[in-house]
Amino acid sequence: MPDQDINQDINQDTDNRDHRTDHGSHGTGKAGPDRRTTVAVITRDRPESALRTLDRLAALPERPPVVVVDNGSDDAVTAALRGHPVRAEVLSPPGNTGALGRNLAVRHASTPYVAFSDDDSWWRPGALSRAADLLDTHPRLGLLAARSLVGPEEAEDPLNALLADSPLPTAADLPGRSVLGFLGCACVVRRRAYLDAGGYHPLLFFGAEETLLAYDLAAAGWGVAYEPSVVAHHHPDPGGRPGRSVRLRRNALLTAWLRRPVNVALRHTGRLAASAVSGEAGAMTALREALVRAPEALRRRRRLPPRVERDVRLLEQRAARARPHAPGATGAHPIARPQGEGRR
Repeated sequence: MPDQDINQDINQDTDNRDHRTDHGSHGTGKAGPDRRTTVAVITRDRPESALRTLDRLAALPERPPVVVVDNGSDDAVTAALRGHPVRAEVLSPPGNTGALGRNLAVRHASTPYVAFSDDDSWWRPGALSRAADLLDTHPRLGLLAARSLVGPEEAEDPLNALLADSPLPTAADLPGRSVLGFLGCACVVRRRAYLDAGGYHPLLFFGAEETLLAYDLAAAGWGVAYEPSVVAHHHPDPGGRPGRSVRLRRNALLTAWLRRPVNVALRHTGRLAASAVSGEAGAMTALREALVRAPEALRRRRRLPPRVERDVRLLEQRAARARPHAPGATGAHPIARPQGEGRR
């Protein structure tokens, strides 16, 4: 199980770091330094990819501050990260923090906004200024989901279309489309909102952890919106991702027990159990891992407010119509996606 101290620490962070940075010129529409947004990068044992990402961030016209959470690399890699010209603040926790590394990065940021990158992703020039302008203009906006372009060919990530077609009602005080999902390496958060919602949950570690964060932001009254004018680039490793499907199914079930009505959680449990009994690949492992974590999930259980539960059900209904016979479905809505694998 992941170390939960980092998650507890961010909830004790009540300083005003948001306002202590000289943000530079912004809001003029001109390219140039704009330090309203820190870029948080998580990496683990992928020095070439991480250094390439830092190269891209160093070339941005915004010249953003950068925080790197080095999740277990050797001393030589850590030294290379610290020696990069981008002059990132490199944090080296004692072990692999999983998604909680993002919580650590947000806690160390001294800007009002934080953009997340993996060690295989970066931001289009001007995207961070555009995101900061939108966050400045819409004070209830807690998380801005960006458009993600994949690989050298800049293919549209399939998630972009799902987010753009969100069935959730449009909010007059938010930009773009209201959503309850996002890609973890292509989003910008309001630091105060992220801390208010508790950040990424320690029980999930990795795999579809974005869904629970989106739920918690919405439950706390913050808006989550997709805005395609803000663009991130993602160049994932073409190799396989061992264990990913198990983590996704395990965490979809844990999310149901953490936030959904009991009858919904029981239904999701029954579906995964049926898949496990039928011998579906990975289902038994996912169920076993979820059951080990179930007592902690019940201790931390906090039901969503009715308005958020209604939105989740609307998304699930859309998913059921689109994929009525999807094998092994656990009830997760269609805009819950894992983050990139580079920081695992």
